[in-house]
Amino acid sequence: MAGRRALITGITGQDGSYLAELLLGKGYEVHGLIRRASTFNTSRIDHLYRDPHDPTARMFLHYGDLSDGARLVTLLHSIDPDEVYNLGAQSHVRVSFDEPEHTGDTTGVGAMRLLEAVRLAGVDCRYYQASSSEMFGATPPPQHEETPFHPRSPYGAAKVYAHWVTRNYREAYGMFAVNGILFNHESPRRGETFVTRKITRAVARIQAGLQDHVYLGNLDAIRDWGYAPEYVEGMWRMLQADRADDYVLATGGNHTVRDFLITAFEHAGLDWEKHVRFDERYLRPSEVDALVGDSSKARRELAWKATVDTVQLARIMVDADIQALAHEGRPWIDCPQLDGWAHLR
Repeated sequence: MAGRRALITGITGQDGSYLAELLLGKGYEVHGLIRRASTFNTSRIDHLYRDPHDPTARMFLHYGDLSDGARLVTLLHSIDPDEVYNLGAQSHVRVSFDEPEHTGDTTGVGAMRLLEAVRLAGVDCRYYQASSSEMFGATPPPQHEETPFHPRSPYGAAKVYAHWVTRNYREAYGMFAVNGILFNHESPRRGETFVTRKITRAVARIQAGLQDHVYLGNLDAIRDWGYAPEYVEGMWRMLQADRADDYVLATGGNHTVRDFLITAFEHAGLDWEKHVRFDERYLRPSEVDALVGDSSKARRELAWKATVDTVQLARIMVDADIQALAHEGRPWIDCPQLDGWAHLR
């Protein structure tokens, strides 16, 4: 793999950081798209960064945005990547109800801009589109590659657009373009406003005596939670296949939010019922009751299989948050405004 170049949008996110690690470990030169901000927003990849003047540097960051098609064309022409991974999006499901237009522009039309930029720049590359289990929405599980879509949020609808436009560019222009339909995948790098990380962070703080309660919404929603580092391996395998196709990545597990929080609290020796409170602000206008994936195609054709189940995942995340809190040596700053956006992914 030495000498290959990859471009990752969303490189500063959970998946982007793990994917960058994976590709650098395989000898790739990695380029990442980041949005300009007045504060540093690269904490998940700071450990990978080297000064570009260093002759051994193999990761390079570029300012850009999925809303700027001209900039995407320029970057693709100059980088000339062998692989493009589109992980960038407005990915908060609950927030997508509050910002539907922005979500549609970045998550949906942004994918089309990137595909069109690849075509206009004349780049001969393989393209990965991050599709989502949220596209299935109200369709009963188990869900697989041929399951009909029925999204229940602006985010899910935008992902459906991105999914189909990726297939269209594959069929219309012969591009090697794949859709990875990933079910929920978490890690200690998950954002603190996503329900799994909100729970494990609260467990650490409650154990340390820094807070008493955590406020959550629907505890009965069923999800198929896996471990993010394993899922980025699946992304890479999709682009190494002999032909472009679409794949579901999932564990096949069937767990409620309540199951996850019980595991997390018990792992820290806590009684969850003493600390969990309900808040209707965390409910969605239209709920997705159950997402459980069937990844048999990926197992068969990509030799990919999830090995970390939801119980193991919850324990990994609790341990990481406890260690992070101890390492800081001081209470985390309470931010009610940020916490108010926490929701079920």
